[in-house]
Amino acid sequence: MIVETPQLILRPVGTNDVSSLVELDSDPAVMRYVSGGAPTPRAVIEDWVVPRAVAEMSSRRGGGMWAAIDRSSGEFVGWFSLRAPRHGTQPELELTYRLRRAAWGRGLATEGSQTLMRVAFDAPDTGRVFASTMAVNSASRRVMEKSGMRLTALHLGDDAETDGYERGEVEYELRRSDWESARFVWGVRGSTSELTA
Repeated sequence: MIVETPQLILRPVGTNDVSSLVELDSDPAVMRYVSGGAPTPRAVIEDWVVPRAVAEMSSRRGGGMWAAIDRSSGEFVGWFSLRAPRHGTQPELELTYRLRRAAWGRGLATEGSQTLMRVAFDAPDTGRVFASTMAVNSASRRVMEKSGMRLTALHLGDDAETDGYERGEVEYELRRSDWESARFVWGVRGSTSELTA
């Protein structure tokens, strides 16, 4: 499934994206709150990241991993994903994203996240979308908040290599009922209220 936003084309990740994914994960600033700045080995991307992305895209849960392509330049700027937790039993999807440093500050993370929220809730079984980050990662937290999520949990950090691990991780969520409620537009005509959207 290809999804378009005003600034991005989101297309399924495939084997032809391995080099772009390796380059993205080689930037210490991009990986600061993921691995303490350490790059992801190419073998991990080839043997685990891409195959899992392909499998998730072919599932019927509404998940997948999309390469984010800048509409104006045609360049790979990062990725977004929705995935079912491996050991979860709830009808939920985890939202994750990673963008090149050159793409930061343009609203792309929020734009892609909001778009994938719609994709997630288009799947009738999705009851909740959640995302997590380090508590000190204020930029990512703002993206989650702008995407309509609310803070629901704080978890202890366990990776001493990651900046700010002692402050823990935060989890944000958006439940289907809140998603649907936010999409209703109520209007008043005369003395009766009507659903206008």
